[in-house]
Amino acid sequence: MIDVETIIIGAGAVGLACAATLARNGQDVLVLEAAGAIGTLTSSRNSEVVHAGLYYPTDSLRRLHCVAGRRKLYAWMDAHGVAYRKTGKLIVATSDAQISKMEGLHAQGLRNDVEGLSFLTGAEAMAMEPHLTCKAAVLSSETGVFDSHGYMLSLQGELEDHGGAIAFNTPVTSSEILADGRIRIEAGGAEPMTLRARRVVNSAGLFAHRVARGMTGYDAAFLPPFTLAKGSYFSCQTKPVFQRLIYPAPVEGGLGVHVTLDLGGRMRFGPDVEWLNTDDPDTVDYRVDIRRADSFYSAVREYWPGLPDGAIAADYSGCRPKLSFPGQPAADFRIDGHAHHGHAGLVHLFGIESPGLTSSLSIAETVAAALKD
Repeated sequence: MIDVETIIIGAGAVGLACAATLARNGQDVLVLEAAGAIGTLTSSRNSEVVHAGLYYPTDSLRRLHCVAGRRKLYAWMDAHGVAYRKTGKLIVATSDAQISKMEGLHAQGLRNDVEGLSFLTGAEAMAMEPHLTCKAAVLSSETGVFDSHGYMLSLQGELEDHGGAIAFNTPVTSSEILADGRIRIEAGGAEPMTLRARRVVNSAGLFAHRVARGMTGYDAAFLPPFTLAKGSYFSCQTKPVFQRLIYPAPVEGGLGVHVTLDLGGRMRFGPDVEWLNTDDPDTVDYRVDIRRADSFYSAVREYWPGLPDGAIAADYSGCRPKLSFPGQPAADFRIDGHAHHGHAGLVHLFGIESPGLTSSLSIAETVAAALKD
């Protein structure tokens, strides 16, 4: 039995942010990661967008952590030399019927305390982006793109500079809440070990529900519903025509097939939303089905009619941990600490999908406060 003060399960962006924050606060931190590297799943299979925070209900954790996290993230990247570009984003109405949606998004963003928002006529938006076709748009000047892997490396460095460590290829196989409140963890891999911790943060992403279900002494009634949704991306083979990110009106389960840019200015499209009939992350097929290209062409041509035939190619895909099902309102983040389940020193993070990457530093501060309490 090895005693550790604090264990973080999962070395994605949120887990690393929690680990770095707790280590900087003076705690002895060990991160257990099932894979052989940091951020191999949700944290690396995304759009690498810094979200401003205008979409989410004002009283939601998504809004709170996205707005606060975005401000912290830009400051962190400035301080740690992580590459980013504040490109700005246009969310566009492609029909008269969608203009009211843009007005609603603009108003919601103002309620959410999002800086740098402007409501534009179609003519104003198309003057900014000549290849765009739209009836109206919302400009979000605080939206950007960044090097997510560089960001996670900086978090790992912060953790290690303060005495913390990551155990790679070390999956959690089972755990138990002990009579004295500490948590025993069985970890597998090439060198299986038994650990005992005063504090545990379950930041296992797609596997967070599995970790919680495998915890003896934790009531499964506390678990939220859970399913998975896959999102595919296609790269664009043409010369870039947009300087900003271009988003359509939001759709069920996501923000619609949008144009994003990497730090080199190259364009890609996605993600779409493909609800999966499973809650088992091990069964997800990350290959991109080229047959989905037809729906991408039709979606993108709503706002970029000039997209040439043959211009897109299958790129990569990601998967989102969903706490709501098709037809239901999008669920909020879940940060389940002592106040929720009654176990001091234990925090489960569920449903941390978009804008989880942007929100990671703010979520980490909330987790640190929950463990301190």
